[in-house]
Amino acid sequence: MVQSGVAFGTSGARGPVVAMTDAVCFAYTAGFLQHMTSLGEFAPGKSVALAGDLRPSTPRILAACAAAIEAQGGIAVFCGFVPSPALALHAFSLKIPSLMVTGSHIPDDRNGIKFNRVAGEVLKPDEAGMKAQQIDLRTGDFDEAGALRQPKALPEAVDVTGAYIQRYVDFFGAGSLSGMRVGVYQHSAVGRDILVALCEALGAEVKVLGRSATFIPVDTEAVRPEDVALARQWAAEHKLDAILSTDGDSDRPLIADEHGEWLRGDVLGILCAHYLNAQCVATPVSSNTALEKSGWFAHTARTRIGSPYVIEAMESALKQGRQGVCGYEANGGFLLMSPMQAAGRELAPLPTRDAVLPMLAVLASARAKACPVSALLAALPPRFTCSDRIQNFPTALSQERLAALQSGNEAEQRQAFEQVFGEVSGTVIGLDATDGLRATFANEEVIHLRPSGNAPELRCYTEASTAARAAQINAAALSVLAGWRPA
Repeated sequence: MVQSGVAFGTSGARGPVVAMTDAVCFAYTAGFLQHMTSLGEFAPGKSVALAGDLRPSTPRILAACAAAIEAQGGIAVFCGFVPSPALALHAFSLKIPSLMVTGSHIPDDRNGIKFNRVAGEVLKPDEAGMKAQQIDLRTGDFDEAGALRQPKALPEAVDVTGAYIQRYVDFFGAGSLSGMRVGVYQHSAVGRDILVALCEALGAEVKVLGRSATFIPVDTEAVRPEDVALARQWAAEHKLDAILSTDGDSDRPLIADEHGEWLRGDVLGILCAHYLNAQCVATPVSSNTALEKSGWFAHTARTRIGSPYVIEAMESALKQGRQGVCGYEANGGFLLMSPMQAAGRELAPLPTRDAVLPMLAVLASARAKACPVSALLAALPPRFTCSDRIQNFPTALSQERLAALQSGNEAEQRQAFEQVFGEVSGTVIGLDATDGLRATFANEEVIHLRPSGNAPELRCYTEASTAARAAQINAAALSVLAGWRPA
């Protein structure tokens, strides 16, 4: 790990494609399976499911992972190029380990491997267990550059998409979206065709948009300006009720209203949890505070950023006897820990990030209420979030910036933050160091700084009483950060 620079981020192991050699990917997979063996979740002769996204490097990495599975005595079950939650649903149902080769939303010069235990994602203690493994790389199998000398073709793919589609057809009901005209922005998302099939199965008329033969890094937390313009153009041109899309591995949703305005993922999470009649909701500290201000939920929990932390909070809620437990991330990915009921139907748990559920929940809610998608937002308290990042910003530099703001006691830290960002939002009244550094100002505005867990980026999350103001202070804060040097 040290030599390659490929490390665990917020969701699996990620790194530059040139660093993710066959040997590195083989070692990570072997370490995963050896750790699963120590937990009693894997043994020779047992199957391991694997799938991938549409990045050019994914097939090669999948082959290296399959070779490691076979070297550990396992049977590699290739599930094709499918969404991460579709793979997880299949593997959880069979109680077998699984892995997804994906870099999610980041550019395709990087990639990653996301690991799942037999009933859920690997959590941070599992990452430590994997990290501690001693791996026999059988160096004769690799050349000097770390490539397999005799790579094998992947086995024929088994179908896992049918069950994934049926899960939501059964829950929402065939015809539940009839009369709606929906656009699907396909770009290079691995679930692009599944999303079309699902909407059509639920009765919607679908307009396919923006399919791409090359990989496009769609980040649901920092939508590209060109995608903002495209959505507005498509909504007006095709008279759409909504536009649906996802990130690369289709576990993070992106939905626009009838005007082509993209909804924030943390708002989408609130609306989905409300549709499902959830009682206990877990979400990272970066998510919109309309969650609490809405008064819709009996219990809420705030966590560090990343699905493992949301899952830990949901598991804790179950141990406390909570009912109706779910969670979501600021990127919109939704996780179910408890069975949920809506419209007389029950949906089984799926404790991994999913893009389909929150988008379909919003569409079903709008149709049931005979209102446009934009009207659903009016029921929420007027809190708006914005996120962006400084790219190509080394993690060490991000940590240096935050350390300069976190020296001294609490009063000194508030003063330090205010000295840097006071001209943007005024007086700091509170700081939260749950993940990065999140400052709340006297005017209820928020500026939250955090180094990315899987890319050389410094992210900035902001919250205010209007969308325009949230975007304004985000741009201002990033401008300050770009030019600021600690004394």
